[in-house]
Amino acid sequence: MNKLAADLMAEYSNLANLCETLSAEQWSQHTDFYGWTPWDEIAHLLFFDEAALWAINDVARFGVETADLGREIAAGEEMSGITRRRYNHLAGPKLLALWRQRHEKLVATLRDLDPKTRVPWYGPSMSARSFATARLMETWAHGQDIWDMLGQERTSNSGLKHITHLGVTTYTWTFINRKLVVPEPVPYVNLQAPNGEQWAWGEPSEQNYVQGPALDFALLVTQRRNREDTKLTWAGDAADQWTQFAQCFAGEPADSPPAGVRVSHT
Repeated sequence: MNKLAADLMAEYSNLANLCETLSAEQWSQHTDFYGWTPWDEIAHLLFFDEAALWAINDVARFGVETADLGREIAAGEEMSGITRRRYNHLAGPKLLALWRQRHEKLVATLRDLDPKTRVPWYGPSMSARSFATARLMETWAHGQDIWDMLGQERTSNSGLKHITHLGVTTYTWTFINRKLVVPEPVPYVNLQAPNGEQWAWGEPSEQNYVQGPALDFALLVTQRRNREDTKLTWAGDAADQWTQFAQCFAGEPADSPPAGVRVSHT
């Protein structure tokens, strides 16, 4: 867990350091993700990092909070509204300071867990390794919304391999979540890391594959880019279907953005 925890901390710090530079106006500027602001993005991450600490350290409290959240959502509440109500007393810099406290504690807690320890969550429990990877992916994806809003390139991608691995391993989930038949065989995935390494999964195939930059694949499976706006190439029916709506995160089926749009949830 040490390497994974270090990569998770690097992802948190990279985003937190970016947010330290935001002006008061930028904290309330709309991103392309549901029109959320950077404040909304950080409040969302804070909400679930606090929930993660309860899930590990106080299962009873986590159960109560989960039930409360379920009732609010069933009543038609949006997550953005729920987090605004909880943290509305905090301006951007103070929200950021609280988030730093919580995610630093979460990383330290995860680092000490056995990778196979089961952690309760919304739906099935997860191993500590999968749980940490999911937190990294969510932080990376919501951070991308802020980088896009600012028109800046990411300064670090230390957690990129974890996200691409999650993207590959959720191939089946993408189809099951949409109640579709899972096409076989699973495409061969061959990606180029920013440092020039090759990351590959599955049996090499010239008829059934997805290949290209690892960053573009991560943007695809987190649904921050349409496949047409990436440098990815693919072949075969399974790969064609998958790249249309690959989804590495839990929840209801979501659509990839239209070509030319960074994220679809506006």
